[in-house]
Amino acid sequence: MCGFVGFTNHIDNSNRVLGEMMDKIKHRGPDSEGRYIDEDIAIGFRRLSIIDISASGDQPIYNEDKSMVLFFNGEIYNYRDIRTELVEKGHAFRTNTDSEVLVHGFEEYGEKLLDKLRGMFAFVIWNKDTRELFGARDFFGIKPLYYANMGDTFMFGSEIKAFLPHPSFVKELNTTALENYLTFQYSPTNETFFRNVYKLPPAHFFRVKDGKIEIKRYWDVSFSEDNSPDMDEWVSRISDTFKDSVAAHKIADVEVGSFLSSGVDSSYAASAANVDKTFTVGFGEDERYNEIGWAKEFSKYIGKENISKVITPEEYWNVIRKVQYHLDEPLADPSCIALYFVCNKASEYVKVVLSGEGADEIFGGYNVYKEPLGSHAYKALPKGLRHAIGAAAEKLPPKRGVNFLVRNGKELEERFIGNAYMFTPKQRKALLKIKTDAPDPTVITAPFYEKVEGKDPITKMQYLDLHLWMAGDILLKADKMSMANSLELRVPFLDKKVMALAEQIPWKYRVSTENTKLAMRKAALQATPQKTADKKKLGFPVPIRVWLKEDKYYNIVKKAFTSPTADMFFNTDMLVSLLDDHRSGKYDNSRKIWTVYIFLEWYGVYFEEN
Repeated sequence: MCGFVGFTNHIDNSNRVLGEMMDKIKHRGPDSEGRYIDEDIAIGFRRLSIIDISASGDQPIYNEDKSMVLFFNGEIYNYRDIRTELVEKGHAFRTNTDSEVLVHGFEEYGEKLLDKLRGMFAFVIWNKDTRELFGARDFFGIKPLYYANMGDTFMFGSEIKAFLPHPSFVKELNTTALENYLTFQYSPTNETFFRNVYKLPPAHFFRVKDGKIEIKRYWDVSFSEDNSPDMDEWVSRISDTFKDSVAAHKIADVEVGSFLSSGVDSSYAASAANVDKTFTVGFGEDERYNEIGWAKEFSKYIGKENISKVITPEEYWNVIRKVQYHLDEPLADPSCIALYFVCNKASEYVKVVLSGEGADEIFGGYNVYKEPLGSHAYKALPKGLRHAIGAAAEKLPPKRGVNFLVRNGKELEERFIGNAYMFTPKQRKALLKIKTDAPDPTVITAPFYEKVEGKDPITKMQYLDLHLWMAGDILLKADKMSMANSLELRVPFLDKKVMALAEQIPWKYRVSTENTKLAMRKAALQATPQKTADKKKLGFPVPIRVWLKEDKYYNIVKKAFTSPTADMFFNTDMLVSLLDDHRSGKYDNSRKIWTVYIFLEWYGVYFEEN
């Protein structure tokens, strides 16, 4: 696991500038560094040694005649099979790393190499003969890859912060991203919060030559139900496929641990992987916010050591700005800060951990996926009547019954944008002082819904979450929080073979009115006790709503909401009203408050502190 950064070279002091850019991502690879510079390009690399931990695994890595130069972040789990195939075709290897199969594989197969890979990756290859740069990002977006065109300079790398030292970089806030974020709680498009800086989408590659960039998709999820197997057969297939994935994800020359909550995903992964150590964090003693007791009980059940930490409120709030720095962009998911702490604790013991990300999106695990199955009589009303009632309810203050009417007055494509829906377009327009050209949320989600037109509602929701929520929130925090602590995080559920199987499972074996991830939970029963396999989806609970009612944290947020920075972007009287209504118990505004507060903290880090 590593990080890289580079730019097309049109400056005289490229070696010094590259060094400053590499220093920004030293946390991604504290073990060693490497560089390649010629008259057209400069690329730097920071390495965290996992496979072939000797210096022979250092990058850059070349093909035989050194006409191609590779920089790579990630792991290729089937590299040994690909290596054998390439050796038979006459390629000569000089290292035992998984990295080297990429440069020889690209030389042999070109972009078709991507079809052969199994793993998580972001990499670039510079062809010295053709002066072409090729870059690719893995199937799900586990590893990040950003790029920017600034003047006549093309920049690319693992983190946006690495671009900041380049003399051509222009740091400017993208206000369109801010308005989108207020609804989604993350940046949902390929744009970032920095104007003219973009994310390469998952399962895409780019080619850059003569100042022109071409971007193409090379893979996509394809749901196609197979109704032949019964539940028992699906359970057996899941069990076999997941065991194979876990075995692949354990390949390393260092010890591998596992994160562990009270939920079935991480429990299944930890048990199947047979790791020596598990890691858990929580808050206080309330079981709603502390899963340590569950985790220790389960670790004892599988005969492993559990290492835990109780996060104090002071620790949590004190690290907010540090977390926002590492994220590059604001992310209003409170669990990302908790994730920072569990990564920090694990990094004291291991270099690699397994985690349960992706299981919910692949196997149908979110509670909201049960919504289309509701049998309530309200759904029997004519669609036009429900729409009219919902439109009227939308004008009322949000509460449980009102939200029910609003959601059931809309079609799925209108109401569901993913697992978070903070501010409606009307609410965010009223909240913002500034004007942007941000589209309606449905404009962002429409292309994804079009890809699964005619599918059942559950499949539609999963497909949308796989492309937006998972990449923009779940995997962003997983990569950035682990790398902030020089820790490699691996996600065995997000495997091509696991996805290929899950695509075929009928929705009735994924979700029912009683529970979610039905087939996967039954498979997990082979490795976990009944109460773990059956446990309802909880997420990574953080007591934000409680803290915001306490004087100390209420005042911290109120100070931010009445600051000159807040006044630049927001109608601050509305912000204070949100805060006061929450404190009084009138409404639970905690997530909306947190969304705005996190943006202000992030803005302070990147536009006021530097």
